[in-house]
Amino acid sequence: MKLGRVESVNLAVVSTAAWTGRKKKSGMDKRPTEGPTMFTAEGVAGDTVVDLAVHGAWFQAAYAYQLEDLEYWSQRLGKDLVPGNAGENLTLSGFDASAAIIGERWRVGGAVLRVTGPRSPCVVFAGFWDHPKLIKEFTEVGRPGPYLAVERAGEISAGDSVELLDRPDHDVSVATLFAFTHGARELADRIPPAVRHLPDRWAERAEKLLAVAQGGTVPQS
Repeated sequence: MKLGRVESVNLAVVSTAAWTGRKKKSGMDKRPTEGPTMFTAEGVAGDTVVDLAVHGAWFQAAYAYQLEDLEYWSQRLGKDLVPGNAGENLTLSGFDASAAIIGERWRVGGAVLRVTGPRSPCVVFAGFWDHPKLIKEFTEVGRPGPYLAVERAGEISAGDSVELLDRPDHDVSVATLFAFTHGARELADRIPPAVRHLPDRWAERAEKLLAVAQGGTVPQS
């Protein structure tokens, strides 16, 4: 089933500008690239991940964001935000990527990608957009876009279709998990079926938050 399309594939232009803050360097600024780009389990060919402590795990091989959401933030902030400006490798259109179910699989170009979880906003993101309140506002809007693992390596180009291959039998979307992990504890009863589809690091965090939400004790790591 076709979900939408790729508007652009974006690669980092590493910056040391003031907006990088204490990190001093960032690959947040991504720009559209011409021609096909290889997506592998290790990441996107030609891209640069600077902060490996936070980004660049196998379950963060790529990040996707919607053109429609860039347009929303452009209007809200009075900025001309274009593909790549959310730090995304894939700018998508025609469907709600934040409504993707945790663990669902897409065919995009020659690659097979799996939705692993939501992106969380950070101070570097806020600095790049020059909007100090962005973390709070981005969290309130709750449309974070998904991180993706690459299950089958392949080339992806602008104009490729995003096709749904399959999705797990639960209803926890990227947006739902994002809301829960950012304070919406009333969602706790919905989260457990999705935990087994999460990468270990995120599954452990979800289980700790579930324990708190359900009135138990936080498991010791």
